[in-house]
Amino acid sequence: MSETPLDATPLYQMNPLSRFSDRVADYVKYRPSYPAAAIDIILEGLESPSQLVAADIGAGTGISSRLLAERGVRVLAIEPNAAMRQAAEPHPLLEFRDTTAEATELPDASVDLVVCFQSFHWFNPEPTLLEFHRILKSSGRLALVWNERDRHDEFTASYTRLVQIASNHHPAEQRRSSVSSLLTSSLFSNVQHHRFDYRQNVDLSGLIGRAMSTSYIPREGPMQEQLISDLQQLYKSNCNEHCLVSLIYTTSVYSAEPCS
Repeated sequence: MSETPLDATPLYQMNPLSRFSDRVADYVKYRPSYPAAAIDIILEGLESPSQLVAADIGAGTGISSRLLAERGVRVLAIEPNAAMRQAAEPHPLLEFRDTTAEATELPDASVDLVVCFQSFHWFNPEPTLLEFHRILKSSGRLALVWNERDRHDEFTASYTRLVQIASNHHPAEQRRSSVSSLLTSSLFSNVQHHRFDYRQNVDLSGLIGRAMSTSYIPREGPMQEQLISDLQQLYKSNCNEHCLVSLIYTTSVYSAEPCS
């Protein structure tokens, strides 16, 4: 029997619970954050942040969780990867839970906000959306967020091509297509899509580290060596007087309301 082609295998079947374990150091140092305007739109129209409880699903090392906590939101960070949880910077309003998107173990109608930053594509969508609907209050909100590299920016497009080659065109490069499960779900309505610009300025170490934080980039061998060499050349050809280059992103926020 032939094996299922990589691009036909759902991402949630590609070992999502542990695939970032060997990327934690690079993830903490070099992953981009998110624009303040994206957090603004996620919170817009809800209760005062100090009155909100949010579940950040697939929270990783807590990049997005801290952005919410810094606004005064109490955040329950759902992250099954122990290495990620252990690397997270603490915050008094942030609590990590060792559970999964499909089974958060949170009570029914217990949170005002469910967010997934750069993570929803790794979840099995049908049981995950059922779980999100279960834990959300009727007045709550779901927000799915992705930083997408801007292919119209010449430098970012060149970086993207190198990552695609090194990853053998891994299907996670098309991760935002997973939003279709929300758009067609009978559990959520009033889906809104907002886009924001975001810029990540990095030096050479940051450029290489950003690539190495990607779970589908090889950690060793000829492909990794070629990628590093290509990134060094790309950086050398594009760095500014401050020895920095800029990765340009479009931050997409899809928000929705639970159906009663």
